[in-house]
Amino acid sequence: MSGDDEVLVARVELVEDRTAHSRCDEGFLRLRRLVLRNTFTDGTVSPPYPCDVVSRRRVDAVAVVLWHRDPATGRVLVHYREGTRPPVWLRRQKTDDLPLADRFAYDRLGEIVAGVLEVDDVGEEGLRRRGALEAKEEAGYDVDPAAVRPLGDGFFPSPGVTDEKVYLLAAEVDPATRGRAEGDGSVQELGTRMVTRELRDAIRACRAGEVADAKTELGLLRLADQLGYLPQLDCWVSDLPPELRARHDPLV
Repeated sequence: MSGDDEVLVARVELVEDRTAHSRCDEGFLRLRRLVLRNTFTDGTVSPPYPCDVVSRRRVDAVAVVLWHRDPATGRVLVHYREGTRPPVWLRRQKTDDLPLADRFAYDRLGEIVAGVLEVDDVGEEGLRRRGALEAKEEAGYDVDPAAVRPLGDGFFPSPGVTDEKVYLLAAEVDPATRGRAEGDGSVQELGTRMVTRELRDAIRACRAGEVADAKTELGLLRLADQLGYLPQLDCWVSDLPPELRARHDPLV
């Protein structure tokens, strides 16, 4: 595993808690406190029940697995960011309330690059465009939008809480061409670093909880499937005996 030499976040300090005096329909994330009623197929109707929905002005997002193949070994390596996520950092204040203690401190969380879809990012072309922009902004890679490939359809990361849908993409990059990641100017994009890791090792780190981000694990597994790599066997579909190779059905 390798990473950049960056200035990283050492501590997150709570300056002010505005919760009690803020409206739920202001800020980057909007909270709708609803009362709903369900009608069932047999005609019966449920009692009214509360439902909170977290959303934002631009609802959906893309997440991009950046990867390259080592010319010497043929191994696939992936590139993701490590940075501080304040909501996860602040979990340490809830130690007594957690049903199971975290195995890692999560001072930094590993995540594939991602970003919110803007108003001009429409259709599959818009997804690829946004994926290329995020690769440049967050990782410093110039990627042709036409070379960005979808990894299946989108998914809902937390459907009981938010209506966000995330679309997974992949882009092959050349590490030698990587430039400076400019970021979006927000404080939360400062103090991050890029990490390069072998695909199989990165998947194992997800399973162990070291890289505890759902979109990252799902993206890595979908990339492996798309490339025809079987991480549990550490081999390629092309390495399988003919009878097994004939039965292989890519899921992506």
